[in-house]
Amino acid sequence: MFAVGSLVKLQVQQPWLKTAAAMPVLRPADLVDLNEQGEVVAIHAMQQRAVKFRRGTFLLPVSSLSSNVEPSANAV
Repeated sequence: MFAVGSLVKLQVQQPWLKTAAAMPVLRPADLVDLNEQGEVVAIHAMQQRAVKFRRGTFLLPVSSLSSNVEPSANAV
């Protein structure tokens, strides 16, 4: 659904955020705002994506993400 490089944002606030590191750690949900744009950097099993936000890269279910495609300034 969301390919690597896709711009996304959280559609549903998560109770916790799981880091996408080799040794995952649970982090508080307030590290990512609902309107904050992130970029998909990896595809994981069970419909999850690693999404890079300004405060870290987190593993999130596809169901909690929405597309964040902004219109290009060069569009005619």
